[in-house]
Amino acid sequence: MLDGLRILAALMVVFHHYVGYGGGTKPDDSAWGKPVHEVFHRASVPGGYMWTGICLFFVISGFVICMSSWGRPVGDFVRSRVIRLYPAYWFAVLAATAVVTMWPVVRRPLASEQVLANLTMFHGGLGIPDVDAVYWTLWIELRFYLLFAIVVWKGVTYRRIVAFCSIWTVAGIVATSTKWPVLQFFAMSEVSSFFVAGLALYLVHRYGPNLMLFGIVGISWILSVLYTIQHQHDVNPYLGQPDLPTWPAVLLTTLSYLVIIVVALGWASRIQWRWLTFAGALTYPLYLLHETMGWTALRALYDHGTKPWVAVGIVTTGMLVASWLVHRLIEKPLTPLLKRGMTDSIDQLRAAEPLPAPAAPATPEPAPALQTVPAATWPPPPTAPTYPAPDHYRTPHGGGPY
Repeated sequence: MLDGLRILAALMVVFHHYVGYGGGTKPDDSAWGKPVHEVFHRASVPGGYMWTGICLFFVISGFVICMSSWGRPVGDFVRSRVIRLYPAYWFAVLAATAVVTMWPVVRRPLASEQVLANLTMFHGGLGIPDVDAVYWTLWIELRFYLLFAIVVWKGVTYRRIVAFCSIWTVAGIVATSTKWPVLQFFAMSEVSSFFVAGLALYLVHRYGPNLMLFGIVGISWILSVLYTIQHQHDVNPYLGQPDLPTWPAVLLTTLSYLVIIVVALGWASRIQWRWLTFAGALTYPLYLLHETMGWTALRALYDHGTKPWVAVGIVTTGMLVASWLVHRLIEKPLTPLLKRGMTDSIDQLRAAEPLPAPAAPATPEPAPALQTVPAATWPPPPTAPTYPAPDHYRTPHGGGPY
């Protein structure tokens, strides 16, 4: 079920970028080179709300990360994240750079040092622009992993997850009110509520529902709604439709919560379609590839007279095929190699600094031996008295007896 929701979220974002985005303050900043509502008319309105697929992604991420890290050491957690994120990402960065270098019609290539920084996935923290605009969510995901690694390091438990959710929520509220940059950087108050909701809903899935967990989810939903309203206001100028109401975006965010609640309660456990696993494997490559390369292809087709909806169908199908190829030819071969290399590195690190041997249980100090004192006798035994020898025992001269 989660794989199906992931591909749905990715297709929502694709629809937003192809049909709903562009034509506001920068008319050329879109696939079509003109306001998107002039191309798709009424269809551009629902397209303007499909960015909320990101909200669904974030809730799923909290749920899945909690599930996959349970009972695992922090080294395994880091390894799993690296081998999951980087192979397809490296290809996408290089492929997008090559496309915009050869056909700079919708984007211009970044400088070589900026492309190199993008390969680390830490470029967002350095203030370096993304090779592809959709990468902004990856920097958020990395910070979430960094924070959650603290829980994994200590050991993932019910109590620690609840404490983590509570502390992160409070930190986000404090960061919003104080504007302290360091706290804002780690708290990510705009989007942290989605991850917190996913974590709490996994606890619902694992241990069953209760008032405390649904209280965390409810508070997270309120914070998510506030973010959704603000983000819709912020994105409207880039859609060329500044008067779009915000309630449809709030509705879609709420539905994102509801479908994960359905999963957490086990109501969708019977959905075990085999194709969902295949679709889930396409999700991440599709998300990485679709915008810059897809826009370039759409512009080429549109400029050569292809009907807009036909162009969208062709490019979306092409992106799905490309995603399968990336999964088959990039992720599958590189993942075991990267996994083996990271496993060897982690094992070497552990061997270089072995954990201290567990201390032997302390043996109680023996009690001091009791000193035995001979029993006193009372009264003391009598001693034979000594008397002077009688006179008849003496010699007249004081000598011995006779």
